[in-house]
Parts: sequence; C-alpha cells; structure tokens
Amino acid sequence: MNLFVDTSKRSDKTEIMDDFSINGALLRDTLDKLGNINKWLGGNRVTLNGIEQLLKNRSKDKVYTIIDLGCGHGDILRLVSKYGKKHGYKFKLIGIDANQEAIDYANELSADYPELTFVNIDIFSGAFEALDFDIALTTLFLHHFKDEAILSLLANLSKNANLGVVVNDLHRSEIAYGLFKLLGLTISNHMVVQDGLTSILRAFKRKDLEQFSKALKLKSKISWKWAFRYQWLIMR
Repeated sequence: MNLFVDTSKRSDKTEIMDDFSINGALLRDTLDKLGNINKWLGGNRVTLNGIEQLLKNRSKDKVYTIIDLGCGHGDILRLVSKYGKKHGYKFKLIGIDANQEAIDYANELSADYPELTFVNIDIFSGAFEALDFDIALTTLFLHHFKDEAILSLLANLSKNANLGVVVNDLHRSEIAYGLFKLLGLTISNHMVVQDGLTSILRAFKRKDLEQFSKALKLKSKISWKWAFRYQWLIMR
C-alpha cells in the first residue's frame, strides 16, 4: 500500500461530498463519522479557540452573529452554542450549506438549540453578500474550492465580518496523507475514506495561506495545530 504521495501542489480532484444531490443514509452516516473524526483529532478546539481570540475583551452585553460555512449537520455550531452559554455570551448562529439534506439533518439534531438557524444559500450570491455577521467560520471548507474562488470568498468575508474570520483547515502533508490512509483501514464508510484523502491533497501549506493573505492585504495570523491543521485568523 502506497502511503505517501506528492503534495507539492494542490489537487483539483473533486470530493464525493461536492455532489450536492447526495442524500439519505449515506450522507447522514458520512456527516456523523466526519464529525466524530474531527472531535477525536482535536479539530473542534481549533475553531472554538479562534472564536475565543476574536471575542477577547469584547462586551458580553451584545448578541454576536456567527455564520458557519459548509455547516454539514451543525455539530460545530452546537459546540459554539454550548461555549457561549458556558462563558456568558449571547450568540445568533447561522449554518449555511449547499446540500438541503444536510440542512434538514442539522435542523433535526438542533431542535433544542433555538439560537441556531440553518439555511441553503449560494455563498457566491447576492443574498449571501447581504448577510450581516460578526464572525465567519470555515471549518474544513475552503479546501473544496480552487484558488480563485477562495480569494473571492475571503475578500467578501473579510470585508463583511465585523470582527473577523476563523479558518480551520487541513495541512497538505505527505505524513498526514499516510496516517489517514492507515486510519481509513478502520473506517467502514468508503465516502469518508476517499474524501478524507482527497481533502488532504486539496488542502494547504503555510505558503498558500500566506499568499492569499498577501494578495488580499489581510490582517491575519496563521498557526499550525494538531492534527495537521492550520488555524488562520483574519481580523478586521
């Protein structure tokens, strides 16, 4: 089994998940397993820590609107909701996903979270550009797009976010690819395994994020996190 591949350039290969017509038991099982993997590998903490940094020394008397792009079944926003309640923040949380089945599943799982709303909006549409929000989250989301689309999206987010953007995405690494391929031997869902490997090949090296930041003249901070993640904070 070949564990290592050339990761010098971002791959253009698409993920199965990028087919927005996928629904039913396969999609729900995939979202559940991806959520568990993200939790096991510490990925959720990367996003929560980014929110914490953007809210540092901010008033707890106002309501902060946080949007989550590519929200899937809403697991990140449910964690953000719990974080807000624990630390005395008032949040309005909006999950955005292009797959209506994911939106429906997120609504089912979030029945006890009245501050959560889930919507199907094209992130490159006028309706999205008109949204008013304080913080935008992109967790394992940006790597789904080519560089030109990433630059367009980040230009919009950095302009419209009142406080900033938290990017939590994968480090494109030969070691990460090999380790996930081994982990894949224990995962029964072929979509999770195939898309996981493709995600790593579509992901980023630090220089990619630095180039995006330079091109858009962003005020930002890039930090490497376990397991093979980058936390990229974009501040207003």
